[in-house]
Amino acid sequence: MLLTIDIGNTNIVLGVFRGEDLVAEFRLKTDLLRTVDEYCALMLPLVERKLGKDVKWSGAVVSSVVPPLTDGIVQAVKQAFSLDCLVVGPGTKTGIAIRVDDPRAVGADRIVNSVAVKVLHGTPALVVDFGTATTIDYVSAEGNYEGGVIAPGLLLSLEALVRNTARLPRIELQWPASVIGKGTVSAMQSGTMVGYVCMVEGLIERIQRETGKIEHLVATGGLGGMLVQHSAVVREYDPYLTLKGLRIIYGMNR
Repeated sequence: MLLTIDIGNTNIVLGVFRGEDLVAEFRLKTDLLRTVDEYCALMLPLVERKLGKDVKWSGAVVSSVVPPLTDGIVQAVKQAFSLDCLVVGPGTKTGIAIRVDDPRAVGADRIVNSVAVKVLHGTPALVVDFGTATTIDYVSAEGNYEGGVIAPGLLLSLEALVRNTARLPRIELQWPASVIGKGTVSAMQSGTMVGYVCMVEGLIERIQRETGKIEHLVATGGLGGMLVQHSAVVREYDPYLTLKGLRIIYGMNR
């Protein structure tokens, strides 16, 4: 079994693979205040409850966009499962050239997603990752990572709106019945949900003006499934794209 871990700003996602099959997936809240022992105490029971105590591990691989937490998670994995982690970063074999001004500044999750879309879906491709931030990453027909777009995530945008206005309430994320809202809540749902899909589709249109037609448009991230249902442009959703990319990269470096 291979343990894959994606450390994000909001959640830490763990996936367990048997060969190419994802057999288990777990989520923990990202918390910089938790100790190594606390993360160990959270991870071990989750895995044992799902898979039992006699798992034969082949390895572990980690990607992280939260540097202060990376070493702690690596230590927790060592303590809980007696595994040394491959941490995706400079020097890791990915099979993809990173053609940007500063390759070291690109988030590991964006590279992992690009590797996954190249191997599993084909190129040229765009990956739209709906996370704490929304990222759009471009992989060229030659299979190179060419850069992309970073925008505030949908939940982050909504929280900023509510926090910085006196009378706007927190709302349920729900697709509105019409674009023109008949009340405050429906108007906010329109601006949040419809507006966000329009933003992403508009960015994709402008990207393709620069690159030409991009064959593969793949969404991932926690809110991707809901938004893709209402997009006329991005129709494919792979919630486990990052975990799959980690599995592929581990295989390249084993």
